[in-house]
Amino acid sequence: MTSEAGHDGHEAEPQSSRGGGKLQNKPRNLDSTLVALAAACISFIAFFVYYRAGDLLLYGDAVAHINIARRVFDSRTPGLLQLGTVWLPLPHLLILPFVVNRWLWQTGVGASIPSMLSYVFATVGIFRLARVLLRSIHIAENAIRFTAFACAGLFALNPNLLYLQSTAMTEPLYLAFFIWAVVYMQGFLSAAHGQLSAMSRDSWHLLIKCALCSAAASLTRYDGWFLAITLAGIPILLYLRERKQTQDPTLRPLVLRFVVLLAVAPVLWLAYNAIVYRNPLEFANGPYSAKAIEQRSLSTTPAHPGTRSLPVAALYFAKCAQINVAPGRLGWLWLLLALVATGALFMKSRIASPVLLWSPLAFYALTVAYGGVPIYMPDWYPHSAYNVRYGLELLPALSVLIPLAVLLFMRGLSGVSARRVVVATASLLLAASYVALWKMHPVCYREAFINSRTRLALESQLSNDLKALPLDSSFLMYLGSHVGALQQAGIPLCRAVSEGNHRVWMQPSDPEGLWERTLAHPAQFVDFVVAVDGDPVADAMRSQSLPVLSRIHVEGQPAAMIYRAR
Repeated sequence: MTSEAGHDGHEAEPQSSRGGGKLQNKPRNLDSTLVALAAACISFIAFFVYYRAGDLLLYGDAVAHINIARRVFDSRTPGLLQLGTVWLPLPHLLILPFVVNRWLWQTGVGASIPSMLSYVFATVGIFRLARVLLRSIHIAENAIRFTAFACAGLFALNPNLLYLQSTAMTEPLYLAFFIWAVVYMQGFLSAAHGQLSAMSRDSWHLLIKCALCSAAASLTRYDGWFLAITLAGIPILLYLRERKQTQDPTLRPLVLRFVVLLAVAPVLWLAYNAIVYRNPLEFANGPYSAKAIEQRSLSTTPAHPGTRSLPVAALYFAKCAQINVAPGRLGWLWLLLALVATGALFMKSRIASPVLLWSPLAFYALTVAYGGVPIYMPDWYPHSAYNVRYGLELLPALSVLIPLAVLLFMRGLSGVSARRVVVATASLLLAASYVALWKMHPVCYREAFINSRTRLALESQLSNDLKALPLDSSFLMYLGSHVGALQQAGIPLCRAVSEGNHRVWMQPSDPEGLWERTLAHPAQFVDFVVAVDGDPVADAMRSQSLPVLSRIHVEGQPAAMIYRAR
């Protein structure tokens, strides 16, 4: 697939002696430490700004992630089955220990910690990947070092990423695993010189680390499943290319072992769904899947752009990536420069990392076209903001490939002055991109802010009414839509009977389940009922004659009512 100069994922160069190698590694380790410290400082500053502004819980999905983790131990029926099916489990398991404390749970601060750590590791990964790639095109070490710092800075200072890493959203965690999987794969290819037959024990260890990062990514977002397939293709292609040249019987088992390691996480999730939900694809075609939600919405809204059209879906995702890095034509220039660098690496047969870095484009084109996943942007029809954060999946590609494109262009210039002009021009354009994003507010922040206004208003009023009730009150409430009301009020989730108490393995129905019995006879189990128009509790209350304590009406949201059950 590729043959890289340089060495492994730790960037150690050939060493004449063990002691000399340690001395050579010290500057590189120091550089990585400096990048990590700088990223940690930037992360904390961004977090503090958004925390002071009360913006950590704008995304409804962020609130959901926090409370999925919380209900594993704070529920009428606690346990790992509270993790559900639609979202993968690793983000919630990592959040879990940080939301045990009530203040960390209520404020969302606890869930920000894993995201911030992920951001730091992802930034260091970009720095390391840039060094490995840059060393393969045989340029001066000083230029490699400077450009790698530029790549890390371009990634770390992205305004949209800085907002997301302050929240409970899963993108920063996935990006960290994604980037390090690419780092280790590139390190393996460099250490083995692009040949399986030249693989050493150290290079095999890098391949194992790549598989472990991929497994973690596969348990974080479904993007990781596509990444695993792409990663598996690289050693398979190498094996198919080399099997006629070498008769080494150990290569095939090694490739097979790597592929199996990549497949373990998706297979485990499929098995979990098959055992618990009696459907291995419950997350993809169940009632709460993106596909099912889209089907229900087709009666009132047209199909989203890109439905059953790969070219349109790919174009929408490319536009989504563009608005995450720069406004207007400047953003398209970013994409063009990244494509130029990809072409240059392709000409040099250095194509493994670019293929992996561009893989989100293929994944999201497929999911938008055939997976029921919409992407809406302010500039294009239907002129709203939804799932625009998905465009950040291309940020690693742009962060690494754009400085590389500038560097390759500089190599064609002979004069020092001309090179300085190129560096200054590129720096100004990239800085202007991020300044423009800050001035108009990052699009991910705007999406979260706009879509949260009415939801937060409803949850705030509902929270105030709930806090006015007796402290030991119990509730019947559908938590899938407005669990934030309990979170704001600081009411433990175990005081609410919710859909999370439904025994999903009881098919096709479970009339003896806690959730079902409480819906039918709320007075036997809870003190109060919280119903929001359109949810299962509101539907069940139509057959009840309970007194209404409170009615809440917020424009743009369904009406909410609190009933006295007993």
